[in-house]
Amino acid sequence: MTSDRLVVLQLIANRWWTGSADPVIQLSRGLRERGHRVLLGLIRGDRFEDKARESGFSPIDGLSLEAKGNPLGIARDLRRLRELVQTESVDVVHAHHSHDHWLGWLCRGRAALVRSFHSARAVRQGWPSSALYRRTDASIAVSDEIQARCLSSGVAAERMAQVDGVTDVGRFAGGGGGDAIRKELALGSGPVLGCVARLAARRGHETLIRAFALVHERHPDARLLLIGKGELRQRLESLRHDLGLDEQVLMTGYRDTDLPAVLDAMDAFVLVGAGSDESCRAVLEAMAAARPVVARRVGALGQTVLPGVTGLLVDDERPESLARALETLVANPEQARMLGRAGRQRALSLFTPERHAGQVEAVYRQALAHAGSRQGKRPG
Repeated sequence: MTSDRLVVLQLIANRWWTGSADPVIQLSRGLRERGHRVLLGLIRGDRFEDKARESGFSPIDGLSLEAKGNPLGIARDLRRLRELVQTESVDVVHAHHSHDHWLGWLCRGRAALVRSFHSARAVRQGWPSSALYRRTDASIAVSDEIQARCLSSGVAAERMAQVDGVTDVGRFAGGGGGDAIRKELALGSGPVLGCVARLAARRGHETLIRAFALVHERHPDARLLLIGKGELRQRLESLRHDLGLDEQVLMTGYRDTDLPAVLDAMDAFVLVGAGSDESCRAVLEAMAAARPVVARRVGALGQTVLPGVTGLLVDDERPESLARALETLVANPEQARMLGRAGRQRALSLFTPERHAGQVEAVYRQALAHAGSRQGKRPG
């Protein structure tokens, strides 16, 4: 716990349990454990709200945050937020998307304004975004690429910070359950490769299936698990059928409550494309579960995965390149286990909510100092 308690207003114009959602919950948990008070504003009515409540956070009442809402709805949100900042003595307004960033700027009053950028695509070029970025007290990036794009978009270097990703490391600590999953899915005793990602464009599932087909030629007892749902399922099922892999590539749909056991059933975890959260939570979870990672160098993965230490990285989208990396681990199970154990230690060192909250709190303190100078008063 810190000696100076902060009141932090987290604003996330998101309703889905994807992208910014879990990092915000883990950050909020870590801040709460450090003694701070967290107010959570999100779009209600879906899994994000459910997950927030499971973690002990009640979303702010009377707040829409719908980016495509009518002007009257946006005006109501702004009035509600201004009232909240004043009555709750908010110290920091922390925004995570463009819409809530603008709302945060308009409602912050004397509070510091902080923005997290979860993907490079979220960093907008040119005016008026550049003006908003210059008026923000601190900005946070989760990768070198995002940081570079922020700096080229008007964010001042002295108000730019990079923090490590975060996941609920404790949830994946115990391991176990993998045997039951193997039995449920009839995976057999051969090597199991797996990916947890939405079945959507730019996630690399087609490349992964084609790469697995090459691995399967040499290891016919190998299986590939694709965990997730999405609009590309039918297309991927057709590819699986065309390659003669209907029984070897399994699509399980969305798994949540038993995800630690599902990861425990895998011998290696694979991710080819980043989603809307470029810290790539799925990889952090796999590392926390002591799974070796094979990934393409996208998002923050070039910094997260240490080649030859916690996993293997590939630099292109060719199935042959990915297949060579997968083959390395399938053919060397002891090496795979060693990489997985090292990944677990790295997750414990870098990706816990406690450490993440400490990093972000340091950014808050710097933002408060800048806000104080901006207002012509001494901080604190």
